[in-house]
Amino acid sequence: MHVPYRGEAPGITDLLGGQVQTMFPTATGSIQYLRAGRLRALAVTTAARWDALPEVPALAESVPGYEASTWWGFGAPRSTPAAIVETLNREVNAALADARIKARLADLGSVPMPMSPADFGKLIAAETEKWGKVVRAANIKAD
Repeated sequence: MHVPYRGEAPGITDLLGGQVQTMFPTATGSIQYLRAGRLRALAVTTAARWDALPEVPALAESVPGYEASTWWGFGAPRSTPAAIVETLNREVNAALADARIKARLADLGSVPMPMSPADFGKLIAAETEKWGKVVRAANIKAD
């Protein structure tokens, strides 16, 4: 049974408390509990095993083609001048290349994906198409 939550934290709280038996939390939201032994990972939903938890199989090992991963990015209003977008992109990519930031992101279970604004736009378009097909096929409606 699907149990909708208003955010990941209440869902993890219920998972830790035994109110729900399984969940698909984000890496950053659950890694501290996995490392502390309070939660047990059954699989990761990325296409391949995850460097932060190499002993945990990818769900695709049992369900070929399965891949559902989260990502975060920066956006700006469409009218933002190109020079500002380029500056923001350059600085964000520089930060993602910094060894300390990379180490901290890895500790949180996150994998940096530096890219150009055009590549980020392609990622958003591809993800929108991918998940739009799922929504339409399953006839999912907003609650």
